[in-house]
Amino acid sequence: MNPFRESALISKYDVPAPRYTSYPTALQFKPVNDPKPLADEVAGWDGPLSLYFHLPFCESLCWFCACSSIITGDHAKADPYIDALEREMGLYLPLLKPGRKVEQMHLGGGSPDFFSPAQLERLLGVVRARFDFATDAELSAELEPRILTAEHLDILRAGGFTRASIGVQDADPAVQKAVHRIQPPELNRKAMAMMRERGFASVNVDLMYGLPLQTQASFARTIDHVIELSPERVAVFNYAHVPWMKPAQKNLLLAGPLPTGPEKIALFALAAEKLVAAGYEHIGLDHFAKPTDELALAHRDGTMQRNFQGYSTRAGLEMLGFGVTAISQSPKSYRQNFHALDAYYAAVNAGHLPVERGVFLTEEDVLRRKVIMAVMCACVLDYAEISRATGVDFEAHFAAELAGMDDLEKDGLLVRRPGKLEITPMGRLLVRSIAVRFDQYFKPTEKRHSKAV
Repeated sequence: MNPFRESALISKYDVPAPRYTSYPTALQFKPVNDPKPLADEVAGWDGPLSLYFHLPFCESLCWFCACSSIITGDHAKADPYIDALEREMGLYLPLLKPGRKVEQMHLGGGSPDFFSPAQLERLLGVVRARFDFATDAELSAELEPRILTAEHLDILRAGGFTRASIGVQDADPAVQKAVHRIQPPELNRKAMAMMRERGFASVNVDLMYGLPLQTQASFARTIDHVIELSPERVAVFNYAHVPWMKPAQKNLLLAGPLPTGPEKIALFALAAEKLVAAGYEHIGLDHFAKPTDELALAHRDGTMQRNFQGYSTRAGLEMLGFGVTAISQSPKSYRQNFHALDAYYAAVNAGHLPVERGVFLTEEDVLRRKVIMAVMCACVLDYAEISRATGVDFEAHFAAELAGMDDLEKDGLLVRRPGKLEITPMGRLLVRSIAVRFDQYFKPTEKRHSKAV
């Protein structure tokens, strides 16, 4: 069976479901009036850290975008933002036990290279002055090829960055015009060449299917272009049309109708087949990696994890998120900063953690998170292993969930063996449809999630 061509089966399970970058998902976050209990929870932990900095500014709006971005041509806006980030870091530092090392750091956006090289250098200096980094820390950044310069990359490499992600989405000129993102392939080649010259060891390329005017022929050319670039990782994202949340997406319909469900499935199948034929491994969901990449190695040895940046290579890190809308994750809580820039500035200027929403995890949440993340990342559930790690009799506790998986097994998404549940290649493609069976909060009628494919 070729899982990418099983269109009828994909359609059956192509229903809205969470992407499980967290559990509970952000839908369970509640307004936070007093962030002190969450702050106390941060102070209660030790161990390594992962830092995330949300740098929200972009020069122009891509109409498909669902990220938290601020559109401006005024690059001077980055300076007061760095000031605010510095204040926010100062609020967290007294909460952290001594000796905690940073093992990961990611700059997301927006477009981090909206910041000038001098502004970027200042930000990295502020961070380095406040946190102790492990010698093998993994540092990565999302980069915008249309504004990326050699000077940006020199600053990042001097700061220890070895990984980067670039958005391509689609290489076809007509599609680019329809989504308001003109990005000739030459810019992608130039960005990749500059990164390779400076020793970036792992580069990820983001693609998007389901955009207006995409055809199998045009998307095949896009995939060929990406294979030519030879990134270590490729993410092929499903475009989620949510104009009630992101009004700019209404503009996409001016170019013509969006691809239908079957057409979208065919586009993803085409991309997946070409990437696998070119030597990439299907890591799970919509991610592909070269067999030698750290993500593929982590997937094979069971250390891959999933967080708000997607799939990641290092498990067991507490994540501190800085900046507007940034999400932090501790072992038993999640918290998210203010969405409005003015509210974020007001909080940090007043000496308060800028937390707008969050949630404390119950023991049941912690247990189910472990199970769901094992499904999403390892693609196997070892009942005895989970029982040992949690002190809960897995088969007894999840008897109802395990008994309700006959349809998944019959359709070839998983295999139940004594003491173990194994997810097949077909199931890896539709892994959210398996994970959702363990989600006690999921409501099938709630239309706030993208479809599986």
